Amino acid sequence: MYIHEHPHWPNFTWDKEKVQGLLIEVSHRQGRLIGRMENLGFKLQKEALLETMTLEIIKSNEIEGEILNNSEVRSSIARRLGIEIAGLVPSDRNVDGLVDVMLDATQNFNKPLSDLRLYRWHNALFPKGYGSDRKIVVGRWRNNTKDDPMQVVSGPIGREKIHFRAPDPSLLKVEMKRFLKWHNQHEDINQILKAGIAHLWFITVHPFDDGNGRLARTITEMLLCRADGISSRFYSMSSQIRLERKQYYEILEKTQKGELEITSWLVWFIDCLNRAIKSSEENLKRTIYKSKYWEKCKDHSLNDRQRRIINKMLDGFEGKLSSSKWAKINKCSQDTALRDVQDLIAKGLMEKQPGGSRNTSYDLVALD
Repeated sequence: MYIHEHPHWPNFTWDKEKVQGLLIEVSHRQGRLIGRMENLGFKLQKEALLETMTLEIIKSNEIEGEILNNSEVRSSIARRLGIEIAGLVPSDRNVDGLVDVMLDATQNFNKPLSDLRLYRWHNALFPKGYGSDRKIVVGRWRNNTKDDPMQVVSGPIGREKIHFRAPDPSLLKVEMKRFLKWHNQHEDINQILKAGIAHLWFITVHPFDDGNGRLARTITEMLLCRADGISSRFYSMSSQIRLERKQYYEILEKTQKGELEITSWLVWFIDCLNRAIKSSEENLKRTIYKSKYWEKCKDHSLNDRQRRIINKMLDGFEGKLSSSKWAKINKCSQDTALRDVQDLIAKGLMEKQPGGSRNTSYDLVALD
């Protein structure tokens, strides 16, 4: 028996005392992070928002096995939010759709969630009408038959393992009406707790042909905005779920095959959120450092090759930077690469690292 087949579905229960302690801890961490961000200037807040939202969209799709172009996602978000950044690139229609969905959920987090709004989101996720490998029903609830049930399956053909089977499509109208009513009316519940319940509930009903995981995480972001009281995102839940994908699927399967007592799921969800916020604190330090480094560079005239390398170094360049690597990355001659490097050294932005002439490498001059 799956969880949605229980006669008292969806009357979830949980250990309130056990969950409450975790909620207090994660709420404290949330508040501390938002307080730090509010003390930063407007420009740094925008930088952090851009980095976090780019990460959220990319990692949410990675969980489903879809790899997006970082520059396209970043450029699409920047254009829609009016953030001026260097190196904007054209973005695919599919990427723009993903960005539109996330921005609608977060910028309009206090608006009611409706079936029509979910249909619009689903259309934006699949503008060409295809899922990962097939034509799908887009912009309305799935209509699979009993002979072709909606299942989560793994393993080779002939030896498949069924992890979960969703409710019959004939039940979806009633199921989603009940979910949306709860989502829009129950404001007496802690919003972090509500985000965890909504995530489990939506992904269990599995109302669409494809994209249910991404939409469940979008709804999660929407409710976390309510919990924060702001539309700006400074931490990414999907990034942490991506790191813990194995545990995520394991706890989902266990919960969906269990009883309506969902303490284990909520404990995992809140702990994962806590780790996501903690991880974002480190990411935001890098974002702030990067912004301050470019502030240091603003009085110097730099060419595109130099800007490209500085960006790569600030983002975490793997290995040591040599003039030959510089030439390869920028597709220029060794002489040009060496002139670029020497120019940055003269401007006090780069320095030579210890080592012999054959192993000469360079690094950025660290900020005080």
